[in-house]
Amino acid sequence: MSDCPHVSALPRPEPVPLNVTCPGCLAAGTHPVQLRLCLVCGNVGCCDSSPLQHATEHFKETGHPVMRSFEPGESWRWCFEDGSIV
Repeated sequence: MSDCPHVSALPRPEPVPLNVTCPGCLAAGTHPVQLRLCLVCGNVGCCDSSPLQHATEHFKETGHPVMRSFEPGESWRWCFEDGSIV
């Protein structure tokens, strides 16, 4: 794991998710493989193994750099800007 400048800029406490599934997948009628939580705004999106990759799309649209796994028992975080686990 590496430390990146984007982690120190994250809100504390962690944002509360507004939804418990990927709204983009729900609207498209697809199913997410796994979920990711944006640590800037709390948006939930599907992972890159999902057909529509909504978490990555959220980053591209908003520039919010850090997300974490939203799967039970997982707490790893990913920085899109640095391309690494943080």
